Amino acid sequence: MFQQRRTLLLSIAAWPLAATAQPVQDLAARLRSGRCAILMRHGQTDPGVGDPPGFVMGQCATQRNLSEAGRAQSRATGAWFRERGLQPSAVLSSAWCRCIDTAQLAFGRQEPWAPLDSSFGRGEARDEARLLLLERLSRIGAGRFEVWVTHQVNISAFAGEATSMGEGLLVDASGKVLGRSSFS
Repeated sequence: MFQQRRTLLLSIAAWPLAATAQPVQDLAARLRSGRCAILMRHGQTDPGVGDPPGFVMGQCATQRNLSEAGRAQSRATGAWFRERGLQPSAVLSSAWCRCIDTAQLAFGRQEPWAPLDSSFGRGEARDEARLLLLERLSRIGAGRFEVWVTHQVNISAFAGEATSMGEGLLVDASGKVLGRSSFS
């Protein structure tokens, strides 16, 4: 009896993840069909939450940055896309160095986009960012997808789901989460 209850509880606890989990081949096929984006959390960082006091935008030495594991994780993400012949039509990033570095290591390019900047401690920015993200999603055409590298706080506010560092959520033109992957 205990084992049955334990199994049921574990199944219920895993349900939100299982509901959005998607086999790799399905994820790649969905990206090829387009009209979607990967909302990706930056790669693994040095320990900490947020940034050190006094951090300065554009000065990476003052920020919490990717760890060596995060750099390897970002390169592996790029390999995942290349192995499947997937080329994002745009790679947008938060201006924080850990996001820029994740995008550069994975895709060799990025374009800073303010709606992806961390909204940590800036709750008023979340509603405006959500509208801008949805508007951009609505303009992604068939056969095209974008990758947006950002922060956990932004992903949770937009999609209502938590992600691990380096993990991404596949969202459709309405912002609905269709799947997730760690791209490894």
